[in-house]
Amino acid sequence: MKKSVILLSLIGLFLSCKQEPKNTKLSGEVFGTGFSVIYDSDINYQKQFDSLFYVVNKSMSTYQTNSDISKINKNEAFIIDEHFAHVFDTSKEIYKQTNGVFDPTIGAVVNAWDFGPEGKLESLDSTKIDSLMLGVGLDKVIRTNFTIEKQNPNTFIDFNAIAKGYGVDVIGRFLESKNIQNYLVEIGGEIRARGTNIEKQAAWKVGVEEPHFDGTQSILKAISIQDEAMATSGTYRKFRIDKDGNKYSHIIDTKTGYPSKTNLLSISVIAKDCMTADAYATAFKAMGVNAVKEFLKYHQELKVFLIYENDKQEFETLSLNNFPE
Repeated sequence: MKKSVILLSLIGLFLSCKQEPKNTKLSGEVFGTGFSVIYDSDINYQKQFDSLFYVVNKSMSTYQTNSDISKINKNEAFIIDEHFAHVFDTSKEIYKQTNGVFDPTIGAVVNAWDFGPEGKLESLDSTKIDSLMLGVGLDKVIRTNFTIEKQNPNTFIDFNAIAKGYGVDVIGRFLESKNIQNYLVEIGGEIRARGTNIEKQAAWKVGVEEPHFDGTQSILKAISIQDEAMATSGTYRKFRIDKDGNKYSHIIDTKTGYPSKTNLLSISVIAKDCMTADAYATAFKAMGVNAVKEFLKYHQELKVFLIYENDKQEFETLSLNNFPE
């Protein structure tokens, strides 16, 4: 009996000393915004993350003059890496799926409207826009292995609407290569989740922001996400006001070259990977509520949550394709 008591006491002591599951949490600045990574491991991968961020920036940052994409835009070089090739191919597929609504070659027109890295043009008129639009169209850019060919030398490629989501996927895939199955990666609000939050023994919880034109932040709804990615794009934070006080969305209509007018304020898209979610969230802003609803009838793989203004300028929400409540 005494031995049994001692054995039970030792078992109790072992159980009491056993540590609760704990995640590693890393954060910092990248791509002009903040990032946060939470994962089920006690190994610090900050140096590896920084190296991956550097490679992605060197490939696709229009804000770096020596990046691959900047050299291509200046017609200085046309050799790309595997990251550029992957994003280019996905962009071209989504370009086709959306009939050109998603188009990374709209970059020069975006810059002209003072929404891009190069600042605004002081005298922007229809003639200038028409001239810039001659270089728009991803079908005018061809990839052959790791070489890019532009049919129009003035075509300006800008992956900012998809590269951030791709960066999220890069970090996620790195963690998976280290056999880490439970993680949450977030860059500037774009998210990729796998497994569960081991500290809480539950699915990862993420928030959908409520639109605020004054720059304040609050959560409209919280949802659980597992083995999926989510990207959110909004028109309520970044806009341009002309000399007459008119407000324009930063999304440029790829058919006309002019800022899009839409009642959509926020679009959240859940997809298999964050690059896809990021691109579609951008495309849907320019499509409008009815066009998005019609598009999603044929794309059940995308779950979407819309926030928009009705005719009375009141907020309304719409969940499509079983977006989690």
